[in-house]
Amino acid sequence: MSMLRPARLAVLALSVCCAATALEAQPRTADPAVRGVPLSAFPRLVPLGDGVYGYEEIRQPGFTTVSLIVVGRDGVLIADGQGSPAATQTMLDRIRAITPLPIKWYVMGSDHGDHTAGNSVLPDGITYVVHPTSRAQLVRDSAAAPASRRVIVPPRAMTSDREVIDVGGRTVEVLFLGRAHTGGDLHVHLPDRKLLFMSEAYLNRVFPAMRSAYPREWIATVERALAMDVDHFIPGHGFIETPDVSREELVAFRDALRAVIAEAERLHAAGVPVEEALKQARWAEYGGWFLAEQQGPIAVRRVYLERDGKLP
Repeated sequence: MSMLRPARLAVLALSVCCAATALEAQPRTADPAVRGVPLSAFPRLVPLGDGVYGYEEIRQPGFTTVSLIVVGRDGVLIADGQGSPAATQTMLDRIRAITPLPIKWYVMGSDHGDHTAGNSVLPDGITYVVHPTSRAQLVRDSAAAPASRRVIVPPRAMTSDREVIDVGGRTVEVLFLGRAHTGGDLHVHLPDRKLLFMSEAYLNRVFPAMRSAYPREWIATVERALAMDVDHFIPGHGFIETPDVSREELVAFRDALRAVIAEAERLHAAGVPVEEALKQARWAEYGGWFLAEQQGPIAVRRVYLERDGKLP
């Protein structure tokens, strides 16, 4: 082994120091531009361990929709699709580039269109795992959809809060931890990796989106996830983080839920009419989170419905 000159050692030490500082200084944000990731980088596969990948694709208005891909000995499991047939087909093509194994399982973490609208291109014969509440919502969506937009309704729903899938050499647990962003949020747990894909129950640095949420129950669902023996939490939107940062960001998201709900509840308790509350609500630091301007009024309305006992 050749000896390094002192000057070279100094340069290397400076490089390592600068790299570490850059990593620590990386903005905590869902905005690719602020984060410093060009849109040309998407879609992209993010390796999460042997045979496990996150898949980040950009959706309008400019943040990521995340899917999970698990490759076993017997086939491939996908958790959450993308928002159009073209986007989901691109994801399938990327999977084909990493394995010739068939795609055999699809877990519906969220029933919203930005995760399901491309499901028509999934392979025939695929096994769907979906919560009964989400399946019922898809039935309603299918009945209301125009002929030009096909809504895939899985033939069966889960019959308990836990379903186990053996993908060949790896156990995958599909869990219902409670209502959160929707009434049927599902999580995918990989015990061997201590990894939990949370779909839209975890929005990394995205303002809590509550159009169909159960606000107080959402907090409890996130706390159940945090109490699990998990090292790596994967969001349904926003960037995939390293394991240690992922826990920090999930805690930050829980705190955002608490703060947003508390602000709306404060206005409700003061007797402020909902239309006036939309103007008075103040979000402090969370006002700078992605989509705050759009999602803030929706959150106020949803919390008011919850406090009035009018949620379905």
